[in-house]
Amino acid sequence: MSSRSDSLTSRVAGLAALCIALSLLTIREQHEVDRAAGVRVAGQANAVYQDYRRAFLIVIPQDTPQLAGFSEGIQSSLRRSGKPAEGTRIEEAKGDARAVRKVLESLNTEGIKLDAILTTHEASQWLLLTDKDFVVDFPALGTPRILAPAPYRWPDFLKAQNLFNIADQIAVIAVVAIGMTLVIITAGIDLSVGSLIAIAAVSSCLLIQEFGGGVNAGAGFMILASGAGILLAGLLGVCNGLLITGLRIPPFIVTLSTMLAVSGVAYMLTGGESAYKIPPSFTWLGRGTLGGVPNSVVMLVAFYAMAHFVMTRTVWGRRLYAVGGNREAARLSGIRTERVLLAAYVTSALLAGFGGIIMASQLQSGSPMFGQMYELYVIAAVVVGGTSLSGGRGTMLGTLTGAFIIAVIRNGMNLLQVESNLQKVVLGLVILAAVGIDQRRGAERE
Repeated sequence: MSSRSDSLTSRVAGLAALCIALSLLTIREQHEVDRAAGVRVAGQANAVYQDYRRAFLIVIPQDTPQLAGFSEGIQSSLRRSGKPAEGTRIEEAKGDARAVRKVLESLNTEGIKLDAILTTHEASQWLLLTDKDFVVDFPALGTPRILAPAPYRWPDFLKAQNLFNIADQIAVIAVVAIGMTLVIITAGIDLSVGSLIAIAAVSSCLLIQEFGGGVNAGAGFMILASGAGILLAGLLGVCNGLLITGLRIPPFIVTLSTMLAVSGVAYMLTGGESAYKIPPSFTWLGRGTLGGVPNSVVMLVAFYAMAHFVMTRTVWGRRLYAVGGNREAARLSGIRTERVLLAAYVTSALLAGFGGIIMASQLQSGSPMFGQMYELYVIAAVVVGGTSLSGGRGTMLGTLTGAFIIAVIRNGMNLLQVESNLQKVVLGLVILAAVGIDQRRGAERE
């Protein structure tokens, strides 16, 4: 027990060190454009112009939800709790420099004297606003101050949006990794999980698109279609388990064959296209929140709490370890090893199917390309998390830590703009190092 705890502690420490390193490597100058930044810019204006009858122009370079919040933050602050100040005029100009110029020309024709132009850091650098000919081109506007959010330095890695991206990326990998942990603890392997992700996503989205009314499908039908996709993946897991336990075919061969066959079926069902006529509400599972907490985080906590309980507090969990540690000894002690193995592969397939539904929900579509390379990421998460490929050893908390390590490595390489092929090399070396460490520890125990 102590060795397991020490191993988990070392992995958590490694994850923390990795996060610290990526935080230091991704420190950049930040230019906020959210509602809070808008409030701060309005605060600058209020500090300079404290009397009434002022004229302000808000310049929004792109019409996006985030910049809409930026503008709303400015206006709500300038209007003093939503009540227009006496004589204050607030205009807004959206779009590129050409569109903003048209607004400036219109205000100049009206003879409006601007006190300040409130905008983003990007737009504050436009030659249109900073050129010395501004007064010549728009004489009636005067010489308005250009006010923009003050830049600051902060790691891109620790930005809220990036941390949410990591949570989204890890959701599918971590859920599928639970099932893979069960299989690897029994000294097996499941290479089919990536294709099972695809077939579950494709089948459920096709049902919604073709039989549920497409974008008008109701919640009940979407739940039924999602359940059907997961059940299909589970049935394929039953096939894997029966071939492995009944015909004694090596797990590597069985699941490799399933991976190829199921991937082909997914492409045949869709003709290589995506099933995309899905209601926007379908995204609730993958993108929604529960009490302000992303659903992906809620799911991970719930799934891993249950998996940890099963592995540490139930008879079935102990039997998994026994089968993986010494299958013949487990059989002689009265454990029905074939049932244990079959249950492990079925559980792995069901969780892969659920992962496919999560991915379909995140992307609001079902594509046969979903899940490609995910068997690699999932196996990497399990192995990096300390589960032994020789079976008999591993923990769910270790797997969760491994999933975070893999997600953080992938995210960090993207932030550092590491070329995609080099990313595969790095990930392969990480797996090789984890297996090497596991083999060395196994040799030391012997």
